[in-house]
Amino acid sequence: MKNIFLLIAFILTLGQATAQKEPYRIYNQKGKKVSYKKMLRNMEKSELVFLGELHNDPIAHWLQLEITKDLHSKEKLVMGAEMFEADNQDAVNQYLSKEIDKKALDTLARLWPNYPTDYAPLLNFARDKGIRFVATNIPRRYANDVYKGGFEVLDSLSEKEKNWMAPLPIAFDPELPTYQKILEMMGGHGSETLVMAQAMKDATMAHFILKNMKKRSIFIHYNGSYHSDFKEGIVWYIKRQKPELEIVTFTTVLQEDISKLEKEHAGKADYILVVDEDMTRTY
Repeated sequence: MKNIFLLIAFILTLGQATAQKEPYRIYNQKGKKVSYKKMLRNMEKSELVFLGELHNDPIAHWLQLEITKDLHSKEKLVMGAEMFEADNQDAVNQYLSKEIDKKALDTLARLWPNYPTDYAPLLNFARDKGIRFVATNIPRRYANDVYKGGFEVLDSLSEKEKNWMAPLPIAFDPELPTYQKILEMMGGHGSETLVMAQAMKDATMAHFILKNMKKRSIFIHYNGSYHSDFKEGIVWYIKRQKPELEIVTFTTVLQEDISKLEKEHAGKADYILVVDEDMTRTY
């Protein structure tokens, strides 16, 4: 009789556990559910990890920090992010070396509106642990110039300004599916110069990643998922120069039902974070 009661208690406990709502799941590129531990082991073997996010997703930001902490416990790291522009590297360096405080950083650098909640934890972790943090993105004013007038507007820049972007001219393939998707999303309001601006960002981020990679270290890069989905965007530029690099990509998507990966998301990255679409946004 005692064993029967124990069995009933176990079944009830199991039922309660399985009834818990899950806020997210992680899948591989083929749609198979994978554990965080298994994903992390694979990342530990790589040289370059792209953590693609939805900019306002709290689960993605939390996991970025957790992945960074866990990788740092096993491997040496270099960190870099789309959210910091190359001409702000000096200010970032001053903050990392504790020459300036967060108030001065906010004055000297162009920080995103959601920096305090979503990116400060990453930069502060690098500051506390003595990890190099690279501002990889092109200054936004030059990306805007490309959007308005194409690549040729960059030719007249000074050498100092050109040091804040990928060497010119950059390779450009407007037919890459992710670039075509951008035009589709614009509903006929996009233009080739819009894709050029996106490519200039991707090429610049790839340039500064490669420039700052170190032997026997993992470079972790934080960016909007569309910059590395399907191993295009930044990854396309990386592979043109260093096809031998061991790269792991991670992306973030929203689904109404997270119990399986929707077909449209298959192959987007090596690891796909599927978040319940009802999850609170950070802005």
